[in-house]
Amino acid sequence: MRNFDCDLHSVRELNQALHDVQSDGESFNVLNVKGQHALACGITHNINVSLQGHAGYYCAGMHQRGTVTVHGNVGVGVAENMMSGTVHVTGNASQSAGATAHGGLLIVDGDAAARCGISLKGGSIVVKGSVGHMSCFMAQAGTLVVCGDAGEALGDSLYETRIFVLGEVESLGAGCERKTSTAEDLSILSDLLAKAEIDIDPAQFAQYGSDKSLYNFSVDNAVLPEVSR
Repeated sequence: MRNFDCDLHSVRELNQALHDVQSDGESFNVLNVKGQHALACGITHNINVSLQGHAGYYCAGMHQRGTVTVHGNVGVGVAENMMSGTVHVTGNASQSAGATAHGGLLIVDGDAAARCGISLKGGSIVVKGSVGHMSCFMAQAGTLVVCGDAGEALGDSLYETRIFVLGEVESLGAGCERKTSTAEDLSILSDLLAKAEIDIDPAQFAQYGSDKSLYNFSVDNAVLPEVSR
């Protein structure tokens, strides 16, 4: 394992070192993180990166391969635009966790704030705590699993994303409705719970998804300008 001290090197130098890896399997232990932004972004090798402490904005953004583990909390946009691999936050996540993720798995051991999974495009997010308002806003594909509660307007303007919530949902957003889980749905949920090391019966989760009402334009939803005479 290679130790990397952020008191001695810049974030740019850290990210460059992670990008310069020549082979898979290496491990990095990053010390004195101290809430710095854009840590461990754009990793393209199958490596393991452990960030010792809280991270700032856009940690592990554009993640492609390997595993990034944050031993603390993270700021806005953790794992934003993730493509594959795993990002694991042992604390809480701020707004827009996993935003626009196309693939991969984001695990948050604590809570996630507003707009978790906003514009999700195929990735999977497992939150062991609760999520804030408008989670999965405009999500298009992928899966969100919430083991706690969900805030207001869950799944607003949703397309085909699966949302599983164990606790209470404050309210559903436009185009989102309660669903009946199929065997395929429960299989997907069971696999994600196993990967996140969560021992809960998948059948206890409520599922939510698109009611397809927003698939096509409706003039009834249009805001027309007033015509002066």
